[in-house]
Amino acid sequence: MDLEMADSEEELNEVGVALHGDVLEIIFSHVPLHLLLPACLVSKSWNAAVFSSLRRLFKPKPWLLVHTQSIHRPHCTAAFAYDPRSDIWLRINQKLPPEHVSALSSASSTLLYALNPSRFSFSIDPLHLTWYHANPPSVWRVDPIVAVAGERIVVAGGAWEFEDDPLAVEIYDISTRTWERTESMPATLKDSAASTWLSVAANTKTIFMTEQMSGVTHSFNPDSKTWCGPFDLRPDRNIYFSVIAFHGSSLIMLALLGDTGNTTDVKVWELTGESLEFSKEIGVMPEELKEKLKGEDTGFSSIRVNSIAGFFYIYNPGEPRELVVLEIGDEGRCWWGSVKNTAVSNRNRVAERVVLMCSDVGLGDIGRAVASGNEIVTLK
Repeated sequence: MDLEMADSEEELNEVGVALHGDVLEIIFSHVPLHLLLPACLVSKSWNAAVFSSLRRLFKPKPWLLVHTQSIHRPHCTAAFAYDPRSDIWLRINQKLPPEHVSALSSASSTLLYALNPSRFSFSIDPLHLTWYHANPPSVWRVDPIVAVAGERIVVAGGAWEFEDDPLAVEIYDISTRTWERTESMPATLKDSAASTWLSVAANTKTIFMTEQMSGVTHSFNPDSKTWCGPFDLRPDRNIYFSVIAFHGSSLIMLALLGDTGNTTDVKVWELTGESLEFSKEIGVMPEELKEKLKGEDTGFSSIRVNSIAGFFYIYNPGEPRELVVLEIGDEGRCWWGSVKNTAVSNRNRVAERVVLMCSDVGLGDIGRAVASGNEIVTLK
C-alpha cells in the first residue's frame, strides 16, 4: 500500500476505505520499518496501530550495518543496512564530518571508531550518525582491542612495537571525557594482544577476550579494573577456531571444527558459570549454509560474527558476500538462514575497507536520522 497517496485517515474514508484496528496492524506488519514513519503522522489511531503492530505482530529485528571506505584519501565512505524484518537492503545517505579521514573500525558489534595519533573518534548510536571526538590514548596502537562496557570504552593491546608496554590498557570515560591508564593485559596474551588474534565480547560489566586459535580466555572488569583467567573454552578438542558473543547473560561461542583445509562442522555453544566451566551445544550450522560461508574456497580458516539481542550475522572475512544468519531464542533454540551481502557484492573490495556491525534500530532512530538530513532509501 502506498502511504503517500493519503494525507489523512479522513481522506481514506472519503474513498470508502475504512482502515482501523487489527486490519491496520496487519497492513503495517508488511511495511518496511523505514517507511512506517509517515504512517505515524496520519492520525492518533494510525500511530497506535503502527506501534501495536511492531509489538505484537512483526517485531523489528537487529539491523546489519555495512560501512565501506576507500583506502585512498579522502577515504570516501558509504553506509548500508540490511533490515531482516522486511528482507531488504537500504542505503543510508549520511555524511561524516570533514575531519573524519582515518580508517574506520568496529568493536563489540555496536561501536564504530577511528583512531589516529592525534584523535580518537567514535560513534555509539544505532545508525552511527553522531560522532564524538577525544584525545587519543597515551599509548600509540596500530591494532588494539576496543570494547564498550557501559559508559566506558576500553582500549587494550595492539601497541606499536617500540612501546614499553605492548599490553597497555586504557579506559575512556564517555561521561567525563577522560582517559585512565590501568592494569595491563595478562602476560599470557603477549603474543596475541591485538584484534587480529582475539575475539571480544562485552556487556555493561565484563569484557571477555578469547584467543581465536587456542580458546584461552581472560575477562576484564572495568569497575574493579582487574583481570581473571585464563579459562579454557574448548568443549570439543576438534575445534580449531572460535569467536564469542553475548546473548543476554550467557556467553555464546561459535566454532569451526576440523582444520583449515577441511571444516567439518560449525557449531554453537552456550557457556555459563563463573569460570565458563559449563558448556552446552545448542546448534550446528546446516551443511548448505556452511558451504555458502565457505564460498569458492576449498576451506576457510576463520569467521567473524556481529550480534545483538540474540541475532547473529556470521561471515567469512575472506568471502563476505554471503552472510549466515542465526537467531537464538530464549530457550536456546536456533533458527538459521542466509542473506547475500548486497552492499559489497558488486563493489571493488580490493580498493575498499568493509566494516560490518549490528544495531537495534527503532522508529525513533529513523526519525532522528530523517530529521538530521540523513536519508534512508531502499537499495536497488
